[in-house]
Amino acid sequence: MTVFDHLGITVNDLARGIAQFDPVMQALGFGREDAAASVAWWREGEVELILFPAREPADERHVHGRAGWQHLAFATDSRAEVERLHAIALAAGWTEVRPPQVFPRFNERYFASFVEDDSGIRLEFMHNPPRES
Repeated sequence: MTVFDHLGITVNDLARGIAQFDPVMQALGFGREDAAASVAWWREGEVELILFPAREPADERHVHGRAGWQHLAFATDSRAEVERLHAIALAAGWTEVRPPQVFPRFNERYFASFVEDDSGIRLEFMHNPPRES
């Protein structure tokens, strides 16, 4: 049994959230299911991601580093996949936080990029192959 079943994320504008998340989630191989006041992406054996609209209009977006959301990291099979997903996110309107690059503070193999949506939700695309034996 998996520990995490689903992740719910609240966004300021659901239609805009769908426009930004859908290309990324589709590129990751997730199916989409729309409901009356939410949308979910799922893939067999994976955590389901659900977007909900904010119950009250927000005057500002989430600010990275404040209490609450930090980021969600998607593991990939290659550096090329990190670069591909990063480009798809940018084309869907995400803002680049960090371009695809090696992050030696984690380890010399850790290759990742970071993007944020209009609500301040941050995603990471990362490739961290095991050490060679």
